[in-house]
Amino acid sequence: MQRVIKLGQGWRLGWDATAATYPALVGNEAWSLELTLAEWQDFCRLFAQLVDTIAALQSELMDSEAIAIEVESELLWLEAEGDPTAYSLHLILLTGRRAEGSWTAAAVPELFAAMQTIAVF
Repeated sequence: MQRVIKLGQGWRLGWDATAATYPALVGNEAWSLELTLAEWQDFCRLFAQLVDTIAALQSELMDSEAIAIEVESELLWLEAEGDPTAYSLHLILLTGRRAEGSWTAAAVPELFAAMQTIAVF
């Protein structure tokens, strides 16, 4: 996979295998952020970890119960917040560039599905 851009309602992801420093792109219509390979790998891993954790907790929560779950690495921080079936995602880059962004609950399922199609490990 050389270069790919995936877009949806409220999200976008990109990958450029030829980019020397920042091969990945995350964002939405209002913002975007290029990521290093290590940041992209952490984003994919931590996002999948959040999805798995929420799925495991869903049966233990009451219908009206909200969640706020944080995960982080040395490179970035992610938080899922909302209902276990519809939660927003917030990203903070912890490296020298210091950036942040978020996706609405409506965008998160498509964002996760698209991420899995371009995950590079």
